[in-house]
Amino acid sequence: MKMKLLLTLTVSLALFLQSNAQTRWPRIGIATMVENDSLAAAAGFVCLEETVKKILSPAVSDSQFRAQLPRLLQARCRLQSCNVFIPGQLKLIGPAADEPAVLQYVETVMERAAKVGIQLIVLGSGEARRIPAGTDSTAAVQQFIRLVRKMADIAARHHCTIAIENLNRSETNFINTVAAANEIVQAVNHPAFKLTADIYHMLREEEPAAIIEKTAGNLVHCHIAEREKRAPPGVGKQDFRPYLAALHKIGYQGRIMLECRWENPAAQYLPAQQYLQAQIREVWYTTGIKK
Repeated sequence: MKMKLLLTLTVSLALFLQSNAQTRWPRIGIATMVENDSLAAAAGFVCLEETVKKILSPAVSDSQFRAQLPRLLQARCRLQSCNVFIPGQLKLIGPAADEPAVLQYVETVMERAAKVGIQLIVLGSGEARRIPAGTDSTAAVQQFIRLVRKMADIAARHHCTIAIENLNRSETNFINTVAAANEIVQAVNHPAFKLTADIYHMLREEEPAAIIEKTAGNLVHCHIAEREKRAPPGVGKQDFRPYLAALHKIGYQGRIMLECRWENPAAQYLPAQQYLQAQIREVWYTTGIKK
């Protein structure tokens, strides 16, 4: 009887610890079209990241937005974030930057984000933030900081966060590392302006995982894909564990979104989710369950 009771208690404790760990692991989501929601949910993804361009942009008419709103609200994978924020023709830096137009665009996006329940919008937008040739880099950085601070004011009014994303040098000439993005976040110093760490771009720029350890308090979102061909996790057996360990070290509990190039979503979603989940579990258990 005592042995049976001890066994029951041991199993119960193990299940409790596993449950406790799972609630503290980063949530794994996917950047994809909302049309892929059922497929993504079946593969174990818990959240979905659509594009601003497709669902929130002013280019989407009011009637189109209203028509798609029920589907967005009923998605099985919770729609809590968006990417592809600022279109390339709407410049954020340089003499062509039109601040009133940018802020009006952001106002519309944020009003709609609130209606969908989107809490975070990634600011990648490499073409929009590119520093034009001949522009003084110091002046460009200050111009960008002033503008995104105003954008963050709008986001805050709609209970949303803008999270600047590092992009590799093939996509833009400004903010190519997490370290540089974190410096911008610190300079803007606004509660609605935070950091997205894109691990794919870190790999492309050969940026060490340890940089993540310096982002505590600023890092709220992650993107991930393998270094080669932006493939889904597992295709090339990429080892993400150093980056995951850095996330664990700073107590990261946000989302990790797979932002990949998919050849066959129906065949690739589940293996990619399982491959990344296995590395997350290994890191979280190896380094200890966070209290």
